[in-house]
Amino acid sequence: MNILVTGCAGFIGFNLCRELLKEGHKVIGIDSINNYYSVKLKLDRLKILKKFKKIFFFYKLDISDEKKVVRIFKKKIDVVVNLAAQAGVRYSILNPDIYLKSNIIGFYNLINASRKKNISHFVYASTSSVYGDNKNFPLKENYNCEEPLQFYASTKLSNEVIAKSFSKIYSLKTTGLRFFTVYGPWGRPDMALFKFTKNIIENKEIEIYNYGNHKRDFTYIDDIVDGVKKIIEKTKVKRKKAEIINLGNGKSVKLMKYINLIEKELSLKAKKKYLKKQAGDIIMTLASIKKAKKIYSYMPKTNVEMGVKKFVRWYKNYFKTIK
Repeated sequence: MNILVTGCAGFIGFNLCRELLKEGHKVIGIDSINNYYSVKLKLDRLKILKKFKKIFFFYKLDISDEKKVVRIFKKKIDVVVNLAAQAGVRYSILNPDIYLKSNIIGFYNLINASRKKNISHFVYASTSSVYGDNKNFPLKENYNCEEPLQFYASTKLSNEVIAKSFSKIYSLKTTGLRFFTVYGPWGRPDMALFKFTKNIIENKEIEIYNYGNHKRDFTYIDDIVDGVKKIIEKTKVKRKKAEIINLGNGKSVKLMKYINLIEKELSLKAKKKYLKKQAGDIIMTLASIKKAKKIYSYMPKTNVEMGVKKFVRWYKNYFKTIK
């Protein structure tokens, strides 16, 4: 297939593109390469993708620029996978304008161009954060999600509502993916695993919010990519025009266990600074993945012990740490 992947230099986008290219799909990748986190990391990911010279085509652009988005859609595209977004729960509290521009305006530009071009399938990233502080576990796709705790989650919930309306009005097939705490090699530096590993190696304090009482459904990147690929592969299968799917691990892990595993893999003890719960923080996440299993035979294979081990191995190699 000819697949457009936005956010191709991002964590999930890069890993997805690499696997699609290995399977011989043609991939049009777009990314603004913004400086929200290390530009070098993004460019290093891109270097790997550019090795697939005959089937990978990269364009640097911001999805909030409608004219440039429309130009991209003049190319042959079967499926769109929109992973471009301003990420980060806490960052959205300080910088909501950026989220409006990328996650709302950018999203609209892409879905509108997709319906005009009669794209077969519009797949897009949502987030587990849309569930807010729902305590009815495991979290199921049909739950009421009217009380997001941060603007980031609100923008993603808006995406889901927009996609549903486009599916109804224009018969555009859409699938929203609610990702649950994705981690692994080539991950984002603003996420806990990356920050904890870096600070422990550098003998700096790690900040532990809510005094370590968080629990998360940590989902390894390879499992996420496998899930997204399965959804892309079933593009031509007839089903509901607008679908929402949880992609998680289906298990909730205590934050302190997560930290202990990092310490174990590094053979180092962390200097811990315990802090109160931050505004917008969710206490616990746990995905129901029954729907993904039933429709797409989605089956996570990597437990948190193996996932942390693989990340630490990658981190040491990438940054050439002495430890």
